[in-house]
Amino acid sequence: EVQLVESGGGLVQAGGSLRLSCAASGFTRDDYVIGWFRQAPGKERLGVACISKSDGTTYYTNSAKGRFTISSDSAKNTVYLQMNNLKPDDEAVYYCAVDTEGQWGPEGTRWWFIDYWGQGTQVTVSS
Repeated sequence: EVQLVESGGGLVQAGGSLRLSCAASGFTRDDYVIGWFRQAPGKERLGVACISKSDGTTYYTNSAKGRFTISSDSAKNTVYLQMNNLKPDDEAVYYCAVDTEGQWGPEGTRWWFIDYWGQGTQVTVSS
């Protein structure tokens, strides 16, 4: 059974930081792409960042570049999203996601690339 369990969301002031975690289990291969989407109320779900389990290559949406860092701890089978200098526009539900075909990143970031979703964790940014 594949499971993606997110944690680390919460309330922060603008300019502050949060680190999200996604614990992955149930995968028999390590050649997938894992990362984060986010969705604010009334808006579409958009990709934020991802990392290839195969070679460690990372990809970032323009809004995340320079502020967010995605990383993977193989020993813990956990992926992290370090978010710095948070802005009110970053407020959303953040979803851990996995693409088993390796399209995410090299071919862009689209929700239909995703094969598995986590339950989501809320990030709230106060002004």
